[in-house]
Amino acid sequence: MNVLIYKILFFLSLFMIFYIYVGYPVCVWLLSRMVKKKIDKALYEPYVSILIAAYNEEEHIGQTIANKLQQDYPENKLEVIVISDESTDHTDEIVRSFQNKNVKLLRQTRAGKTSALNMAIPYANGEILVFSDANSIYAVDALKHLAANFHDPKVGYVTGKMIYANPDDTTIGDGCSAYMKYENTLRYLETNIGSVVGVDGGIDAMRKNIHSTLNPDQLPDFVQPLKVIEQGYRVVYDSEALLKESSLSVSDDEYRMRVRVTLRALNALKDMPQLLWGSAGLLFAWQIWSHKVLRYLCFVFLMVAYVANLLIWAESILYKIAFVLQTACYIGALISVILERMDRKIYILYFFHYFVILNVAAGHAFLKFIMGEKQVMWTPRKG
Repeated sequence: MNVLIYKILFFLSLFMIFYIYVGYPVCVWLLSRMVKKKIDKALYEPYVSILIAAYNEEEHIGQTIANKLQQDYPENKLEVIVISDESTDHTDEIVRSFQNKNVKLLRQTRAGKTSALNMAIPYANGEILVFSDANSIYAVDALKHLAANFHDPKVGYVTGKMIYANPDDTTIGDGCSAYMKYENTLRYLETNIGSVVGVDGGIDAMRKNIHSTLNPDQLPDFVQPLKVIEQGYRVVYDSEALLKESSLSVSDDEYRMRVRVTLRALNALKDMPQLLWGSAGLLFAWQIWSHKVLRYLCFVFLMVAYVANLLIWAESILYKIAFVLQTACYIGALISVILERMDRKIYILYFFHYFVILNVAAGHAFLKFIMGEKQVMWTPRKG
């Protein structure tokens, strides 16, 4: 290749990195200023079934169930269904202790979260299904805010606002919290133009009559909202429905979680390629490409930008400065890892640290994806 091609690759890669993390949110913000789709949100209290898939969650499940029963919501319109994925600890016994309070326990042979949720649907009496993680603690009015969105007949799925706490004040926890704030802002903007692309799964709700049975390897937090959009309903974000969870505190745990989630999302996109080509509208197709596909492929642009920059190092001082800056960012991420193990940190470096974790995990997941790997099982978060 000649120098011109290297320069083109360098600037194209920089442009794509900028577009993925800055350009796309700016475009969505501009669109939301021109066309803002409102939600007819009002007091609405249908019967609600809260579904919680649990595997060895004795540490959290009691507090989580109690939290749901304490919601500011009519007691006669609320039930909690816990699906034990063949737990081997005291999870089942703890759930049974609540069974006189609109709490049901179901148990399946170890088959994963998606199978657990599929199993629970026939037992759910609610018009609205709410999906909670086994360690998800809702604000007392969270259910009211979720349900109020379904007053609008065009809304089929609602996701709340995840707030990651970082009680241990760790580097990875800071990065996770900052990233979640970024995602929440983007979901708010996407809601204004129609539907959000990604949800969290810990504080989600949908109409039972449009629920789709998923394959065991499919990621429910990602595939179920896409299927709702295919049926012509909106998937929206409500910043008033609050969920608080502890962030993961160790880089290795965050990395494994990101690999798992990205791999399952990539397989979901493979299963639903029609959405990428406009079956739910060109606007939403653009959102999926920008928010998900290109985000998962950002590691490619980062690698190309670095290698191309190295190959044109001698062409001008501009390229030398760019290469030094890139190298400094990666070294900073490495230093942050070392400082984390020493229980110390420099705040500016944790952004580089978390950014590198996200993209290396995406690259790892992509390799698993092209090798045909799928993931069904899950283990509890350590956060």
